[in-house]
Formats: sequence, C-alpha cells, structure tokens
Amino acid sequence: METKIWNVDKFVDKKEIYSQVVDASSLLAEGQVVAFPTETVYGLGADATSDEAVQGIFQAKGRPSDNPLIVHIASKEQLKQLVTDIPSQAEQLMDAFWPGPLTIILPSKKSVSSYVTAGLSTVGIRMPDHPVALAIIEKSGKPIAAPSANTSGKPSPTTAIHVWEDLNGRIAGIVDGGPTNVGVESTVIDCTQLPPMILRPGSITPEMISEVIGHIEVDPSTTNKMEKPKSPGMKYTHYAPNAQMTLIDGSQEFINKLIHKEQKNGKKVGILTTEENKAAYQADVVITCGYRNRLETVATGLYDSIRQFNESGVDLIFSEMFPNEGIGIAIMNRLWKACGHSIIRE
Repeated sequence: METKIWNVDKFVDKKEIYSQVVDASSLLAEGQVVAFPTETVYGLGADATSDEAVQGIFQAKGRPSDNPLIVHIASKEQLKQLVTDIPSQAEQLMDAFWPGPLTIILPSKKSVSSYVTAGLSTVGIRMPDHPVALAIIEKSGKPIAAPSANTSGKPSPTTAIHVWEDLNGRIAGIVDGGPTNVGVESTVIDCTQLPPMILRPGSITPEMISEVIGHIEVDPSTTNKMEKPKSPGMKYTHYAPNAQMTLIDGSQEFINKLIHKEQKNGKKVGILTTEENKAAYQADVVITCGYRNRLETVATGLYDSIRQFNESGVDLIFSEMFPNEGIGIAIMNRLWKACGHSIIRE
C-alpha cells in the first residue's frame, strides 16, 4: 500500500488547508485509515461507524481488538448521535476542557462499531484541540476512531516522522501538521459512575477536574493489567523502546553505580534524564526529555526521547523518576508501562 503524506500548517486558517484536508477526509469517508495530528499525539483515524474501517486500525497497529478506541468529534451535535445520556458533570467538563485533551466515557447509543467499544456499553469521546484534526473530522462527516498512530506497544508518535517509521505502507495516508505540543495521550474520565473516575492520567490533572466538578476518584488499577479495560492504555504493555527499560528510584550516585556495573558486564547503557541532570551520569548514551522544573516539557518530549534510544544501540535503559503529582502522574504512568513495571529502588 502506498502511504500518502500531506503537509499542513496548523497556524493557517483551515479554509487555506482544505486541499490536503479534503484528500485525507475523502479517504476516511471511503473507509481508509489515515493518521493525523492532535494536540496530544498523532492519531490513527478511521470511520468509527464502520466495522471494516475500524478493523483496518487494528490490522495496521497490530493492536488487540479487546482494547477500546477513543472516538474523536468536531462538534457537540456529533456527540448527541453517539451517546444515550450526558450527565451534568460531563457537561461541565466539556464546557471547561473541550476542545482539549480530555476523553469522557459515556453510555453508548451503539451507533459506532462494536470494535470501537470492544463490546462494552460505554464509549470514550473527545474533541481534540487541533485545527487540522477538527477540520479533517468535520470534512469527513464522520465520528473518527483514533488511537495513537504507532505500532501497538511502542512509544506513541509526536511527529509525522514517528508515524512514517511505524506505519509506512500499512495505512493510506499521514497528515503532517508538525510536532504535537502536549505529548501524552488525553486524560480519560468515566462519567457513567458516581463519583466520576479517572481511568488514565493526562495533562488535565485530577486537581483541575476536581475544581470543576468536585470529588472524583482515580482508578488505582491504571498501572495494572485488567481483563476488560474501559479505556485504552490500561491492559497491555505500552510505550516501550526496543531495549529493556527500568525505572530507578534512587540518587544519582546509585544510578551511576548501576550503570558502571552493567558496563563492566559489557552492556551499552542508556539513561533517560532531564536537562538539569544530564551532566551527572556516565552512561554510554544520555538522552534528555525536558526540564525537571517544567514537567510539561518532559511530557512533550517523553515519547520522542524513548524512541531515540532505538537508534542508539543500547542494551538497556535506566530512567529517572519524576514527581507523582500534576502532569507528573501522567509521565510516571507512561514510564511505568514503558518499563513493564520494572523498578530498582536504592
């Protein structure tokens, strides 16, 4: 399969990019699979109402079909076609955070493919905060199912180049709208229960949500495997580089001891760190993902940094820990999964 690439400028009014958007949207309307940028990561889109189109997502990614997909919409009118009920707390969250990186789980009207919901009675929906994504969805006339546009289990793509590396020849097209700015997938909150529960952390933090709707819960199993997950990212290994990655809960001196031990055993060792700490380590490969004092930059650079290790030829990777608060919760959630729950404590 030939994979087309369209280049667009997200800062240009959407009417000026319609030639590329029309092409991509036409393929989506025909049941093809197309990757496009959102503010979080690149999504792998297909018509959410078509079984055949949605199966194309699973085939391209190599993704298990019991993992639900998030549906992306461009308007609240589309939302009404997809769900049977919109609780008042969900309305408040939409008013506060849509368009934006918040996925809300609601009772499904079963108007989307059962492959999208993985057979559940609920569906996760969000309105992306990206002009290119919104233009594509609007022009296609369809709700678009769109998981991250990567090979299943690998780091999510934050540039079109990442998508090309993983899926060239396996999908119909890639809309290149430049790097994404959030860098980690959307927060997922289940509004079919009281109190609502966060199933996947993201840049919309529990504190931000609580300010809008009051008390919520955070599912402690978001880092554990589940038999029937309600949200993507809850069951299988995700975000992993080619080499084994391990979280290190300890001082820089302790991390350097671990590095030297592995180097003596003939291993080429990488360390994932921040700009502030990069000079502290004697690893063979030192890669930074942002600034520790600005965790939003770590979130933005995380997946690209993990992917860089694949080109470095390291045998194993050690990663620093990050504060488990604010957006740091999402960062640690992704690192925990990338490491396959492997951690060494001092």
